[in-house]
Amino acid sequence: MQIPTVRPRRLRATPAVRAMVSETAVQPRQLVLPMFVREGITEPVPIASMPGVVQHSRDSLVAAAVEAAELGLGGVMLFGVPERKDATGSGALDPSGILNVAIRDVVAEVGDSITVMSDLCLDEFTDHGHCGVLDARGRVDNDATLEAYAEMARAHAAAGVHMVGPSGMMDGQVAVIREALDAAEHDDVSILAYSAKYASAFYGPFREAVDSSLEGDRRTYQQDPGNGVEGVREALLDIAQGADMVMVKPAMGFLDVVRRVRDAVDVPVAAYNISGEYSMVEAAAANGWIDREAAILETLTSIRRAGADVVLTYWAAEAARLLRA
Repeated sequence: MQIPTVRPRRLRATPAVRAMVSETAVQPRQLVLPMFVREGITEPVPIASMPGVVQHSRDSLVAAAVEAAELGLGGVMLFGVPERKDATGSGALDPSGILNVAIRDVVAEVGDSITVMSDLCLDEFTDHGHCGVLDARGRVDNDATLEAYAEMARAHAAAGVHMVGPSGMMDGQVAVIREALDAAEHDDVSILAYSAKYASAFYGPFREAVDSSLEGDRRTYQQDPGNGVEGVREALLDIAQGADMVMVKPAMGFLDVVRRVRDAVDVPVAAYNISGEYSMVEAAAANGWIDREAAILETLTSIRRAGADVVLTYWAAEAARLLRA
């Protein structure tokens, strides 16, 4: 029998040794908690397809943001769910609209102790569910949508947001938003660009979370899941336009794109561990097929190992508690 002379198992022998040589760590400061705030409710509303996630009332949103800050999370990403929608998503621009009010609520309570981020997109506010305004032929009008994004960015900044997250995948959106923010003397508001956002089948539960009215699909503006090089190209374009950070979304099915983008850029890279990825793990765990807590931490570790500096995940608060334990 050949006796091995090289024994990698020595570095796996005890928990202390394994911890000492671990190559990838997940820390609460690297996690961002996406949260939904719904207009017109006084108590949180559970989201059936995302066990443990809710549509918050204004009060419960603030409480959750305070907890997130206390847990040491890096940030919270806010999504608004309005009572009324229209063709142009006007509620997204209204200073009294639910998302702008929620930004003010959260910033007033947590200040700068956590990064308050906002989803800068029209899809939650349009009655057709698309991320922009439509032209006479029913197509998303890129340049008309940019005008709305600029106004939305100014509204979020006026409400006190620290970072905006343009997620609509319109050409030129980062440049227009940066120009609008700077012209309004909000040059300290940073931009997390949803640069490589794919037309994924795994957004389904999110659409319940925001009461989506989507008609058709978003394949004319979100990226083809088969394309990796294009994701890098989009990230580089966004950086050239002034993005402070770039994002790959979804995360788990696009870890190769996370790595490609990380290797290509010199700004922080985020990845969004999206609703369908969350729900798959929750469903498998509910059936007793996997160890839920171990699967959560393994999922987040894999995203970090692929190169993400920041991970947006619905498990952010729970993961922070697990990491502390």
